[in-house]
Amino acid sequence: MIESIRRQQCCFTGHRPEKLDISEREIKDRLYTAIQKAISDGYTTFISGMARGVDIWAAEIVVAEKKKNKEIKLVCASPYEGFEKKWSFIEQHKYNTILKKADFVRYVCEHYSRQCFQIRNCYMVDRSSRVIAAYNGESGGTKNTIRYANSKNVEVENILTVI
Repeated sequence: MIESIRRQQCCFTGHRPEKLDISEREIKDRLYTAIQKAISDGYTTFISGMARGVDIWAAEIVVAEKKKNKEIKLVCASPYEGFEKKWSFIEQHKYNTILKKADFVRYVCEHYSRQCFQIRNCYMVDRSSRVIAAYNGESGGTKNTIRYANSKNVEVENILTVI
């Protein structure tokens, strides 16, 4: 049962906007294409880690898809409650709007810790059979998430095609 649910779930990982070498519009176009492909491959539930950049952009695309297709679900896996509090007003507004439109919100940790982001990333990968990544080759959380997904035999689709 759990394995069949996992086969229908896909999560996202990617860098913050300041670490990306291509435009937000190009990333969003590539995310849209990857999400459409995942839907055509039978994925119905998408898990966003809700970080600035790729995670938020992917969640916004999934929210739009939910309006067209009632089968599509969004899970927000935030590292901890209050994660967004130091962001700009606009970024906080986007974050909170997405949470309200999600089908399920999970705060993976009770509060901030040095490990909370990796715990969140493992939570998402452990519940997915595909990871849509925007990975440019740099060290950090995105690289660690891809490495973890590979160790769990979870498919990784890198929309930046650098692995």
